Amino acid sequence: MTSRTILVNASYAPSLINFRGPLIAAMIAAGHHVHASAPGLTGEAAVRVAALGATPHDVPLTRAGLNPLDDLGYYRAIRRIIRREGIDLALGYTIKPCIWGSFAARAERIESASLITGLGLAFIPGEGLVRRLVGQVSRQLYRRATAGNRVVIFQNPDDRADFIAEGALADPAKARLVDGSGVDMVHFAPAPLPPEPRFLMIARLLGNKGVREYGEAAVRLLGEGVVARFALAGFFDEGQDSLAPAEVERWQAAGLEYLGPQDDVRPALADSSVYVLPSYREGTPRTVLEAMAMGRAVITTDAPGCRETVRDGETGLVVPVRNVSATAEAMRRLAPDGALRAAMGAAGLAYCREKYAVEKINAAMLEDLGLN
Repeated sequence: MTSRTILVNASYAPSLINFRGPLIAAMIAAGHHVHASAPGLTGEAAVRVAALGATPHDVPLTRAGLNPLDDLGYYRAIRRIIRREGIDLALGYTIKPCIWGSFAARAERIESASLITGLGLAFIPGEGLVRRLVGQVSRQLYRRATAGNRVVIFQNPDDRADFIAEGALADPAKARLVDGSGVDMVHFAPAPLPPEPRFLMIARLLGNKGVREYGEAAVRLLGEGVVARFALAGFFDEGQDSLAPAEVERWQAAGLEYLGPQDDVRPALADSSVYVLPSYREGTPRTVLEAMAMGRAVITTDAPGCRETVRDGETGLVVPVRNVSATAEAMRRLAPDGALRAAMGAAGLAYCREKYAVEKINAAMLEDLGLN
């Protein structure tokens, strides 16, 4: 097969290692030359990308900003990289790299593809004129960007169906489906379970991740005297949906442990016995896969992307979206039952090996992209 020169465009530099590292490595192992771009791709992040065998590029991009001039600057930067490095395939993931990276590829007359890792706020119902307008504009931009894509890869069937139904993809024949980003079953190896109940959530501190539902449910159970630990890890994100530090401080005062951002989530997962993600919508939640790979029971929501990862009653529990009481009840059920936590964790590990091993996902991705 002919070697390609590929540009992988991201909006968050650490994700190139944490989420796309195995894919980049698989591309290189298949004989392709890989470049990667993201804002802040300097220092240690750039060193780690280079260690994979890829060439890093720092680009100007404000992930949650609404200034079109900023986005235009990003578009121009991607065009410069394409011309300078002789790129012949651009792959974007997350909204701005998908949209503006695809526009840049089309302007330079090269192939492009989009990986839709989640539909985000643009597809989650909400109030407010600004949010509605942003959603409408985002869907129109997606439609124009994907018109130039060779393929558009989705991580769950709900996202694929809703993306097409909302008019964001004019040609449904371009749609492909994979089971998330996969998880490295060696890196995230099973760890012994703590004997006591320890609940953990890892996420960017955004409302649509269900952080408030988890925090309020934990405070409720602590107030009832439930014997368990509750921990939250993640960073305060930018944008209209971000949590205020005062909210987390209130939960801490009630007994929740805030661990802050984690460069390596494995120690926190090893110290937990149940992983909780009450998200409103995901592509395929990577932290859920990591928790299952380490043998943890999972509580998540009956939401697109989340519901596919858990077999309700077997590998964990599925609760309604935006429901503090149901989230609390699920944790209350697992808190006193160590045998159930262990059984669900073991079943989740087996399910993860069967469906989400990163080698299987990457093989499907390379085939969809025409790179194998």
